Amino acid sequence: MSKDQTVTLHKSVKQYANANNRKSTIQILNTLPPLFLVWTLAYFSLSVSVWLSVGLAIVASGLLIRTFIIFHDCTHGSFYNNKKKNNILGTITGVLTGFPYEKWKREHAIHHASSSNLDKRGVGDIWVMTVEEFNESSKWQRFAYRVYRNPIVLFGFGPLYLVLISGRFNRKDAKKKERNNTYLTNVILIALAGSIIIFLGWQAFFIVYCISLYTAGALGIWLFYIQHTFEDSYFEEESEWNYVKAAVDGSSYYQLPRVLQWLTGNIGFHHVHHLAPRVPNYNLEEAHETTPPLKHATTITIKTSLDSLRYRLYDPDQKAFITFGDLKRQNRMAARESKRAAVMKHTARRTSVEGK
Repeated sequence: MSKDQTVTLHKSVKQYANANNRKSTIQILNTLPPLFLVWTLAYFSLSVSVWLSVGLAIVASGLLIRTFIIFHDCTHGSFYNNKKKNNILGTITGVLTGFPYEKWKREHAIHHASSSNLDKRGVGDIWVMTVEEFNESSKWQRFAYRVYRNPIVLFGFGPLYLVLISGRFNRKDAKKKERNNTYLTNVILIALAGSIIIFLGWQAFFIVYCISLYTAGALGIWLFYIQHTFEDSYFEEESEWNYVKAAVDGSSYYQLPRVLQWLTGNIGFHHVHHLAPRVPNYNLEEAHETTPPLKHATTITIKTSLDSLRYRLYDPDQKAFITFGDLKRQNRMAARESKRAAVMKHTARRTSVEGK
């Protein structure tokens, strides 16, 4: 893709970067009231069956993901045309989903500015090591990375880390506005949790709210993971990195059934979102369908996305993700080649000496 083509593609999608206040309000109405309704039904179901409550809590997790997408759009300033509205709604939906608005907004902006850039990883990303980095790491670092990339840890303990630790503390370089927003979110969350436990009981808190929040968190991490971790995903060093290529080739199009596409707020069109973050979620599909080059983005289905669970490391030489098994074979072959070269060198030196 030439420089002119990338510029043209970027411009062609920007036309969809306009919030429609009516559509945004409708999305709030078809997301938040149903979420509270399902939570209420789950609470009253406790007197009938705990398992029925758990089932409804899982249903609520889908609506929580949709709520998170509204939060996510607010952090990009794309949900409403009004900055104040975005900030207020973002803070409210941040409380519902367990994330401080200002903190997440800054970290996510860094993610967008550095996505697929090998020299600027680390903020708002899932930890990715290159083959060379892994081989040169200490045993402890390799062990930590293997544990981190284990699906049980990533999707099982990941939600707990995000909600209980990462989302509760400010970064050292956070400014006053960001710090205060995190403090405000924490105070409201503690007050809400305490109120639910006092007035509705611990079962309502843990079974209804915590299960729905945990399930939504696990699914959210999965969505983020799969949309950047696929075999031929784009990664480049700073000198070669291109924003448009990072968006189109470094983000996937996650093709989901209509119900799941609705619940996930069209975030499956992740390549479009990274290309133009100011496009509100309800315009992403139209942008994809009317922009021919975007249809060449890597398309992943639920079935094919499961293959990505095997990928652990990025190999810049192959321009692809590989498994730990692939790495083992690579290192074994490299060791054999090194040994063969050493033998040949020794033989050549010996022959030279004998010739003299």
